[in-house]
Amino acid sequence: MFSITPSARLKPSPFYQSTLKEGVQEFTTYNNMLMPTGYGDPEAEYWRLIRGVSQWDVAVERQVQLEGPDAGRLAQILAPRDLSKCKTGQGKYVAICNHDGILINDPILLKVNEQCYWLSIADSNIWFWAKAIASERKLRVEVSEPDVSPMAIQGPKSDDVVASVCGDWVRELKYFWFRETSIEGIPVAVARSGWSKQRGFEIYLMDGSQGDRLWNIFREAGKPWDIGPGNPNLMERIESGLLSWGGDTDEETNPFEVRMGKYVDLDVSDEVIGIEALRTIKTEGPRRHQLGLVMDEVKPLDLGFVWNDILVDGAKVGHLTNNVWSRRLEKNIGFALVSRDCQAGDEAVVVQEEKQIKCQLVEMPFI
Repeated sequence: MFSITPSARLKPSPFYQSTLKEGVQEFTTYNNMLMPTGYGDPEAEYWRLIRGVSQWDVAVERQVQLEGPDAGRLAQILAPRDLSKCKTGQGKYVAICNHDGILINDPILLKVNEQCYWLSIADSNIWFWAKAIASERKLRVEVSEPDVSPMAIQGPKSDDVVASVCGDWVRELKYFWFRETSIEGIPVAVARSGWSKQRGFEIYLMDGSQGDRLWNIFREAGKPWDIGPGNPNLMERIESGLLSWGGDTDEETNPFEVRMGKYVDLDVSDEVIGIEALRTIKTEGPRRHQLGLVMDEVKPLDLGFVWNDILVDGAKVGHLTNNVWSRRLEKNIGFALVSRDCQAGDEAVVVQEEKQIKCQLVEMPFI
């Protein structure tokens, strides 16, 4: 059992009651909301995602809406990626940076129409940032948090489930593209996206009063494929090499250090926030980079809240930012944010209190 102290600081998810009925056992906080992180059987939840289809409450992925004549300009000012060819119904992964080129969020930007964009954000309040920039630059745009809450359907059988509800057109959706539609009168946007590499969709609910109803529609439709509850899975995301902003980054991390360089276009306008700093970082070269790490221990390890020191030849070279026991690899794996002097193949040690665990740096993804 668990208990939650009610607070005005915690906003309920439209799917909250549905997750209780599914037997949720664990939550974490994210964007001032509760995100389910476990339903009591982590092994079954993992293999459901890998082999079948899993249903997630990810309403914590809040949307920051930019709407008005200057919405496109504000989106470009915030994102150091060329958005000039972004089409209505298209999403792009973007690196939002501060003026020093430090990564402050890594949302999916979705172009709803010529005068409306959503930023589907990670765990930091970009609403304040976007609103302040819009005001400071005197742009004709309203920055708000709309009534939009994603639910994810993930796994290799997700196409069958979502197609059974929405129609076979969903099978043709390109990655990060989306289409607005309705499901039994419920307004939604269906996107080919999700925080896994197992294929899937995010269903952006646009009427929070319909959360339980939408959940149940997909729950019932998914029964022939043994759908069940899940959550953004730590093990799968590490195996797949997916970045977690705020977990794998610190207050000095820039996009080039965490494999986001391909999403940065250095020839965008000088008015883009952080672009001058990013050009300098690219020219001089980042101090660190992100590699995978495989530990020698042959049984699951619990390294606590991680960010453990990594040593090479006794000298500190960086940090382990996450770790997990991989069921498919049967190894302890994690991400290393380390000096550029370190390369895949190097031997190192991870420091856990007084213990030193031998490991090897490797390229990602693991799988």
